[in-house]
Amino acid sequence: MAYAPSAGRGLASGPRAALARALLHPAAKPVLHGLCLLPLAWLVYAAAFDHLGANPAEALIRSLGDWTLRLLCLTLAVTPLRQALALPALARFRRMLGVYTFCYALLHLLCYTGFDMGFDWAEIAHDVAKRPFILVGMCMFVLLLLLAATSFNRAIRWLGARRWQQLHRSVYLVALLALLHFFWMRAGKNDFAEVALYAAIIAVLLLARLGRYLRRNSLSLQ
Repeated sequence: MAYAPSAGRGLASGPRAALARALLHPAAKPVLHGLCLLPLAWLVYAAAFDHLGANPAEALIRSLGDWTLRLLCLTLAVTPLRQALALPALARFRRMLGVYTFCYALLHLLCYTGFDMGFDWAEIAHDVAKRPFILVGMCMFVLLLLLAATSFNRAIRWLGARRWQQLHRSVYLVALLALLHFFWMRAGKNDFAEVALYAAIIAVLLLARLGRYLRRNSLSLQ
C-alpha cells in the first residue's frame, strides 16, 4: 500500500515521457512533412486520374481551401495542447504547420485565379469587388503571406521579438477571416454544418488563449 502513490505517478508520467521522446525524435519532423503532403498528393493523383467529379476545378479549389482551414486549426491548437499536456516539444512543429497552412492557401488561390478565372486579372478584380467572401479570402491570404515571410529566425532578429510577437498575433484575425470566408461561401448553398464545426473548434482555441492571458494578467496584478 505504501508504494501505490509512486506507482500511480509512474503510470501517469510514462506515456507522457514516451510521447515527449517521440516528438523530439529526428524522424518526427519528416513524418509530419509527409502527413502534411498527403492531401496534396491525393489531389494530384485524383486530378491526374479524373477522380474529382464533374467539376474538377471546383473540387480542387474547395479541397485546398478545406485543408487550409484544417491546417490553420492544427497550428492554433499547438500552444493550448502544449500547455494542457505539459509537452514543450510540441512547439517545434508550430512553424512547420503554419508554413503548410500558407502553402495550401497559396495553392487554393492559384487554382482559383488559374482554373476558375484563367488568370484574367481584370475579371479577378471585378470578382473580388462583387463577391465579399473572395475579398475576405484575399485579405486573409495577405496576412498569411506576411506571417509566412516573417516566420524565420532572421525575421525575428530583424523585427525584434516584441514586434514579431505582435505581428504573429494576427494569426487570430486570420482564423476569424478564414471562418467568415468559409461561412459566406457555404451560405450560398445553405450548408452550415461544417461551418458550425470549425466555428466551435476556433472558438475553443481562441478562448483557451484568452483564458490564459486573463489568468496571467490577474497573477501579475496580485
